[in-house]
Amino acid sequence: MNFNYNHLHVQRFFLISILVLFSLSIYSQDFSKMKVADIYRNLCSSCHVTGAIGGSLKDGIWKNGNTDYALLKSIKYGIPEKGMAAFNNTLTDRQLRAIVVYIRELEAKDKNNPANTKPYKGSNGIIRTQYHDYKIKILVEGFKTPWSIAFLPNGEKLVTERLGAIHLISANNKLDTIPVENTPEVIFDGPEGGMMDIALHPEYKNNGWIYLAFADGWRDANGKSRSQTAIVRGRIRNHKWVDQEWIYKADSKFYMRSGAHFGTRIAFKNGYVYFVIGERGAMGQAQDLTRPNGKIMRLHDDGKIPTDNPFINDDNIPDAIWSYGHRNPQGLVVSSDNKLYATEHGARGGDEFNLIMKGKNYGWPVITHGINYNGQPITSKTEQEGMEQPLVQWTPSIAPCGLTQYQGEIFPNWENDFFAGSLKAEELRRIRINEGQASKQEIILKGMGRIRDVRTGPDGTIYILTDEPARLLQMVPVD
Repeated sequence: MNFNYNHLHVQRFFLISILVLFSLSIYSQDFSKMKVADIYRNLCSSCHVTGAIGGSLKDGIWKNGNTDYALLKSIKYGIPEKGMAAFNNTLTDRQLRAIVVYIRELEAKDKNNPANTKPYKGSNGIIRTQYHDYKIKILVEGFKTPWSIAFLPNGEKLVTERLGAIHLISANNKLDTIPVENTPEVIFDGPEGGMMDIALHPEYKNNGWIYLAFADGWRDANGKSRSQTAIVRGRIRNHKWVDQEWIYKADSKFYMRSGAHFGTRIAFKNGYVYFVIGERGAMGQAQDLTRPNGKIMRLHDDGKIPTDNPFINDDNIPDAIWSYGHRNPQGLVVSSDNKLYATEHGARGGDEFNLIMKGKNYGWPVITHGINYNGQPITSKTEQEGMEQPLVQWTPSIAPCGLTQYQGEIFPNWENDFFAGSLKAEELRRIRINEGQASKQEIILKGMGRIRDVRTGPDGTIYILTDEPARLLQMVPVD
């Protein structure tokens, strides 16, 4: 009994001594301008490796809870009885939030973390997932940075390329290397912009309208560009773009030198066209309702302003705005129950899958689960009254791009599930929504390239467009 008491007394004294010495050392350092990796290295790494007093943080298994909130609380207030120092007087709330993001990144890189699963690939190229097994067919190669795909009623397909071309693919998947003539000129300064989304009008069989989203603009005498996301519609006749009409073109005062964050996707609903304008790298403009940046727009399909748009009665706000507080959405789809959903790029973490509603504020950059690319924090807030929460947020970032809701007969157990492509993680994620909440998420494809677009085809299979390597893939069921 005496021995156990003395042993516990020594152990407690040892932990308190560590805390005192550690506290003295951190108070002598200036963390105000440190990047998150440097803060972690100085404050966390020595105690949080396998075999050390705090154990590894990479496996996502912590005795005090593995939610973001529990992790933040432990870092902020410490766990004195376990030798964990409190950092609430050392770091700002934004820096504390940045450390949470950094730890999530460490988790994602750890091969031993059970959360880092991949779909099982069996013999003969069969990929096994929870509800369906399938194979991947490589249909078309030879593109130059493709961006979007649309399906014509006769079995042909149209694919846009970032540098401005639109290519026709035959019904038997032969690429016409000669692009459609007379398409709009685009601004491309890399790595974003150029020709982006393509979408057919829901009544295409009757009217032939094709919609394009692209970076419109001009260059000055020194070759410097000013650009902004624009939407046109036209028709393709005899391999030429004809009958062009402007659907959306911002005032020239909103054209910017930035080459970043154009968005964009196009979706149709009940005679309206919805489309995305990214915040163009000017993050504060997403909250500025006097500017188009960081907004999802809604117009009649001929470009006229709907009289029931949320800000129509304010002369200082562009009439087309439907929702705001967006960073860089690159997935947009209308669901089978007539709701609008979007996937959105965060910065370093904080990617989102959102239900888009009239007049709502989606928070960027006031709230976000991510941090800046350079490791500096953006905000301490992940929620605030009056700002919408995502159905799903991805930290670390997967760079979501392309979104479809499956509605077909080939994969019946996926009916009405959403499929989100990923550039950075090279993944295709299946998301199931139950009673307004994301109840299930599954990685069903991994490592086939950067997914730029994903669509449910007219034949009920799923088509995937990758930009690196540049090719069109098809998911087909196993016989």
